[in-house]
Amino acid sequence: MFADMMPRFEEASQKYAAENGIFRDPDWYMLKLQEEVGEVTQAWNRLTGRGRIKGRSKEEMKRDLADEAADLLGHVLLLAHYNGLDIEGAIERKWRFTPSQP
Repeated sequence: MFADMMPRFEEASQKYAAENGIFRDPDWYMLKLQEEVGEVTQAWNRLTGRGRIKGRSKEEMKRDLADEAADLLGHVLLLAHYNGLDIEGAIERKWRFTPSQP
């Protein structure tokens, strides 16, 4: 499941980096992951009344949280892909289920 998604995230990331002149060195993957954690936190703070809502409705703030969570997942998978990590095997070891099975 995740192994199939990793190359798709990588392709999208490569395209974005090329279009925006971004150099992705080994540290970039970790730094982007940290940036996205901050953005998820910011979206959560807004949604839960701990941050400025900037005129956004509850529905917009929930969508923002979902969007930032998707970015975070994407960057976790990019980090794993770049480093050749077996995320599915790690999920089986750590979470004790097989991601590809219902």
